[in-house]
Amino acid sequence: MKRNFENSKRLSAKKIFQEQVSSVSVRAQLEAALEFTREGDVLVVTKLDRLARSVADLMAIIQTLEKKQAGLRILNLGMDTQTPTGKLMLTVLGGVAQFEREIMLERQREGVAKAKAAGKYKGRKPLATELRQRVVELASNGVTKTQIARQLNIGEASVYRILADNRKVT
Repeated sequence: MKRNFENSKRLSAKKIFQEQVSSVSVRAQLEAALEFTREGDVLVVTKLDRLARSVADLMAIIQTLEKKQAGLRILNLGMDTQTPTGKLMLTVLGGVAQFEREIMLERQREGVAKAKAAGKYKGRKPLATELRQRVVELASNGVTKTQIARQLNIGEASVYRILADNRKVT
């Protein structure tokens, strides 16, 4: 996976995988990159935090690459997992990255709690009643949750939440 195409040209990449998704989305391009990787290949990423969401995730990716006898190179760290030192450093840095993310999320939660206590944070506006009714109607007609979300241009999580709230009311 590469975001910097100049690096990919210099490194003579065979195939470039690129995606920009939230931290909770399915990462189809990462899965495709891991599937594409063959014995002797080196998966090159620009930054460690663009590759893995946690140490466990990082270890799973490394294990997948090791099973395929492929390596991993992280450009901004100049790190290559094909050496024992590289593997050690990657594990340590993965732990530090996960720690930093957890601290950031903790601070974010504290900030939201403070803003709520001060009456400055009200959350997002609820969806319109007509839209909520349309979700329930479509679901009762057998339309899948994914199709409902696409058709109404709302998130799948909103569809699930509306239907769950509707079951509580009925």
